[in-house]
Amino acid sequence: MKNRPLYERCGFALAGLRVVFQSERSFRTECAFAIAAAIVLLILRPGWQWAALIVICTMIVMALELLNSALEYLIDHMHPDIHPAIKHSKDAAAAAVLVASCGSVCVAALLLMSIYLG
Repeated sequence: MKNRPLYERCGFALAGLRVVFQSERSFRTECAFAIAAAIVLLILRPGWQWAALIVICTMIVMALELLNSALEYLIDHMHPDIHPAIKHSKDAAAAAVLVASCGSVCVAALLLMSIYLG
């Protein structure tokens, strides 16, 4: 599948988004938070730097969730049995999403503090 035209590669990526959106509640929740963040940015108009930081944080969380889902799909297919190493791998991938999410919440809190505490 290497060296495919750009439109085909984009199609593969969109198919991946569709699969994860349809099958993963966490990703749908993160999409809802991303929409909420966009609305808050439109209301608060914090400046381009803050808006860029919020967008980057949001996209990092969503990208990590996509990677987490890809890893889980692969692991479940290759090794459907429960094994401690498999559990550790899945837990570590989920922890990556959690760490990025906590970082995003901290950035949002700092944004609000900068607006309201000046």
